[in-house]
Amino acid sequence: MPENMEYRVATAGDIPALEWLIPLSARGLQAGCYTAEQIEGAIGTVFGVDSQLIRDGTYFVALDGGTIVGGGGWSKRKALYGSDRARQSEDPLRDPRAEPAMIRAFFVHPDFARRGLGTKFLQLCEAAAAAAGFRDIEIVATLPGERLYAACGYAVVKRFDIELANRALMPVVTMRKIRANPEQSS
Repeated sequence: MPENMEYRVATAGDIPALEWLIPLSARGLQAGCYTAEQIEGAIGTVFGVDSQLIRDGTYFVALDGGTIVGGGGWSKRKALYGSDRARQSEDPLRDPRAEPAMIRAFFVHPDFARRGLGTKFLQLCEAAAAAAGFRDIEIVATLPGERLYAACGYAVVKRFDIELANRALMPVVTMRKIRANPEQSS
């Protein structure tokens, strides 16, 4: 992991940098698993800024020398994935006693891939979701992200395709991690 990496909660002022980073990340890191048609169909709707996460304080950014080089968050809302362009209104909240939190929108600059940023974002998200009362956590993972999440204790729940804006289909996988019940571990 880069030594001078700083992690913090994202702010509205970070949105322009994220709007630049997300397509760069998608085109650079998704190409081994998805076609150009799938990637381009996902950019802006599936792969895009979700300002609700930023307003909720559940989205983190990684900075190297003051430049945003990654972002990742979690959600206490019903949406499984997507950006502002794919949403019409504010999402309702999930019930942490009965529903999992959702890992959302992990994007890393290709020059910083495989240096531990995704793992650090996952740790930050899991800790914050647990502090908010969520016991379980899920993600609708892209195929390139599946290995990271599996290595971090997530299990496959189901595989399905998302129909994209250009009508292409993008295969994804729902994965879940169940934390130990705090009352059982004492």
